[in-house]
This record gives sequence, structure tokens and C-alpha cells, in this order.
Amino acid sequence: MKTEMFVHGNPFRADDPAKIPAHQQVYEQLRVMILFGDLVPGQAVTIQGLIETLGAGMTPVREALRRLIAEGALIHQGNRRVTVPGLTADCLDQLHFMRRTLEPELTRRAAQRMTPECLDRLRACDSDLNTAIDVGDVGGYLTHNYRFHSQVYAAAAAPIMTATVDRLWLRFGPSLRVVCGRFGTSSLPDKHSDLIAALAGGNTDAAAKAMAEDVDQGMHQIRVVLAET
Repeated sequence: MKTEMFVHGNPFRADDPAKIPAHQQVYEQLRVMILFGDLVPGQAVTIQGLIETLGAGMTPVREALRRLIAEGALIHQGNRRVTVPGLTADCLDQLHFMRRTLEPELTRRAAQRMTPECLDRLRACDSDLNTAIDVGDVGGYLTHNYRFHSQVYAAAAAPIMTATVDRLWLRFGPSLRVVCGRFGTSSLPDKHSDLIAALAGGNTDAAAKAMAEDVDQGMHQIRVVLAET
């Protein structure tokens, strides 16, 4: 795992693809499709369809699906079909509680270990995020928002908590694209400027507060969309 990322299946790996086993490549491709909403909640896909989409063999696809089902990112529907699980109100309550508990604490720990180099990466990522928001680039928003959070959590050096947050993002991530479709990028939550300022000043409480507010805003918008469907 690269130190700047907190998930093991992501589009930002620096590894040489030729050195990554086929089953791992397929697993990471599918994780990205789920995380960024290319597979929307409730959408059924077939194993054969994934084989054709990914240009992969049956065995790597089956292995990737097995892992993602075990992680709760997919549900096996039988008939060689899988779906991304939808979010019920109860699921959303649990996800919100877990995020509100873990992500501010990871941010607090990151603030204690922050370096000038990490701050520079966060500022660059936030600049890319703001550009995506300004031009209405949904894919760019989702990508750079994810990168920003992952860099903060990686700096916390708390692998048990980051592994748990990893799974949480897979559960609510697909719904963020739905939120983008409902609100547009201009109304999406962004407490990143406050967070960067707190991290730069070494203010752990302010950093944790900014992350908690970012989490609250994002989960509130998912609740609004969920209530409308």
C-alpha cells in the first residue's frame, strides 16, 4: 500500500500494472467502479458482463467478486448476478455514526503528524477539487474528494481505523454520484479549506471539527436524496 492512500483498491497506485496479479487488477478496477458510482446502488450486473467490460478472465472476476461480497460492497443475487447494495435509513444511521466517530479521530491523529510535504499535497488536491466543482465535473469531484480524504487518513498512521473507514467508503460512495446528480457540484460539501488551515496550524481540535462537519454535510445530502427515492 502506498503511504498516501488509505484504500488498497484505488485508481492512484504507482505500482507497475505488469507486476500486479490479474485478480488484483480486476479487484481494484471493480472497487473503483463501486466507489465512484459507475455501478449505482441496486444495479444488477452479470459476471459475463463484467468479464466483457473489464476484458478479464472468468477466474479473476470471480475472485474479485468474492472479495467484494465479503467486504459488503456487493451482494450476490444468484443467477450469476451481483448488485451494489442500496442504503436504508438504518444503514445510513450506522454509516454516519461510524464515520462521525472514526474520521475526525483519524484527522486529529493526522494533525499531530502533519508535514509540509503532506500539506502541499493536500493543497494541490484541494485546488483540483475546486476546479472540478467550478466546471461541474462530477467525476473529477468524486476523484479528488476521495484523494483528499485518503491523504489525510494515511497521515494518521492508524491502519486498523483506516481499514474500517475503507469499507465504509465503499458502502456510501456509490450514493455520492446520485447526490451529485441531485444537487450538482456547486452545492456539494467542502470543509477542506478549514481543514487545511487547522492542519497547517497544528490545531488538532479544529481539524477534527472541520472533518466532522464535512462528514455531516455529506451524509445529510445522502439522506435528502434517499428520502426522495
